Amino acid sequence: MDFTRVLPEECLCLIISLTSPRDACRSALVSPAMRSVADSDAVWERSLPCDYKEIISGSSSSSSSLLSLPKKDLYFRLSLHPLLLENGSKSFQLEKETGKKCYMLGARALSIIWEDEPEYWGWTSIPESRFSEVAKLEIVWWLEVKGKIKTRILSSRTSYAAYLVFKFDDEYRYGFRNRSVSLCVNVQGGASGEVRDVLLDPSENMPRQARERGNGWMEIEMGEFWNECGDDGTVECILWEVNTAYRKEGLIIEGIELRPKDIGS
Repeated sequence: MDFTRVLPEECLCLIISLTSPRDACRSALVSPAMRSVADSDAVWERSLPCDYKEIISGSSSSSSSLLSLPKKDLYFRLSLHPLLLENGSKSFQLEKETGKKCYMLGARALSIIWEDEPEYWGWTSIPESRFSEVAKLEIVWWLEVKGKIKTRILSSRTSYAAYLVFKFDDEYRYGFRNRSVSLCVNVQGGASGEVRDVLLDPSENMPRQARERGNGWMEIEMGEFWNECGDDGTVECILWEVNTAYRKEGLIIEGIELRPKDIGS
């Protein structure tokens, strides 16, 4: 049955907008008339976050050119290309399948102990990073990195996971081979998160806990949390290793990414 002949366009728009972005794309394949409805701004605006205009206005990109795009094009632009925010220290992206919000805190948005001491940490640009600078560990004995984000800017009623995005210097690394670091995610006002002791640099005969992201970086899960209503709380993600008996060198940190649980990058 050709529903475009039976139902008013407004009804079809409403029905399709209540499905998923994937289903909207499938609906567009039914017929030319259905494509016109399924690709309409009325359908795709409902897949965008309610505050998308505010988010785009705070970006480093040209907000006017983005906001002038058809809503379907804008949805996929935000799904496929991270949008830099806050002077390029944070990025925003949509999860393509669901339209849920994903954020990455770049290294400059993190609190890294001794980050301003060049003998301990260096700041460098590398082409495979979305950010203008990443943090390179020169040498420390006490490693501690923290990232914070407000829950109200995340998607509500969503299970999130936080991921440390990192790599090692190609020429030199020290202090991480088969030595664990601790990771934890805490939500303000909630129970303390589980502490995870993980290997960032296991030997070949050890299980690999981190995974390739496909863009030159590795990621490892730091923890997860449920964001109910996006109240004005804070999520804190922590990496630490404070055994001062040995030094640590060669870790490169791009940032900490928060995205819906079990969704790939």
